[in-house]
Amino acid sequence: MNEKLYLYAIYLTKSLSTAEIEQALGIKLTKGIESMLYAQIGKSMISYADFNVLILINWDKEDIPNVLQRLGIKESSNIASTQNIYQDYPIEIDSTLGRLFEIDNQKITLKEHSTISLLIISHVISQSVALEVYENKLSDYYERSRELLETSDTFSLFKRTQFAKFAKQLVLLRHDMMIDLYLLDKPNIVWDNEDAEALYNTLALSLELKERFEVVEYKLNSIKDDIIMIMDLKNHSHSAFLEWIIIVLIVIEVVFGFMEWFGLK
Repeated sequence: MNEKLYLYAIYLTKSLSTAEIEQALGIKLTKGIESMLYAQIGKSMISYADFNVLILINWDKEDIPNVLQRLGIKESSNIASTQNIYQDYPIEIDSTLGRLFEIDNQKITLKEHSTISLLIISHVISQSVALEVYENKLSDYYERSRELLETSDTFSLFKRTQFAKFAKQLVLLRHDMMIDLYLLDKPNIVWDNEDAEALYNTLALSLELKERFEVVEYKLNSIKDDIIMIMDLKNHSHSAFLEWIIIVLIVIEVVFGFMEWFGLK
């Protein structure tokens, strides 16, 4: 017997507490994988990752805007709008499947309906959505870094402060990625479950999580290095300028000293 489910993973524009979600939707969340919380509602599942990704499995697409509105998400009338970052995947339960799962570009197929399998799928896809958020942020950072670099010829104390703040933001962005997304570590649950580990590895490979993370990390480091290089060059120029000012002041003081010595003052 085949069963078709649809998964929707949506990035929320604001952070929500466990209490806020439970009160708004009338559910009780329990701990899932890592920091993910989830609840079973009949044959449907809802889960929430603390990097602001909501995952709905086996929900009618028409009901999703109402769920988002109840959670206080304003941009909820159309989840496919440009204001929302989301991913959707069909999940098929096929008891005749010759293996535990199968993943291709079209769908995810499971041999049996398993809570742990759905949680792993939710976890990986929520990471993919959150990573897409960081990819979009990086595009904005590229534009901002270019603007700063183009105006670096007119370097000033104010701009030096801007460069320093921007470099700090890049470091914090990279830190948030590594802490929030857990991309460098497998969930603890897969270490004692070979089937769960295989599902996690295959789906993460299919979504290219590691490769995408490495690309974003490389770009972040490149921007940061460019900003720091400009700051170092300008700081060197600023130091050289101060040194010349000191030399000029010393020369003036010496000249005045000679003038006073020879009675010219």
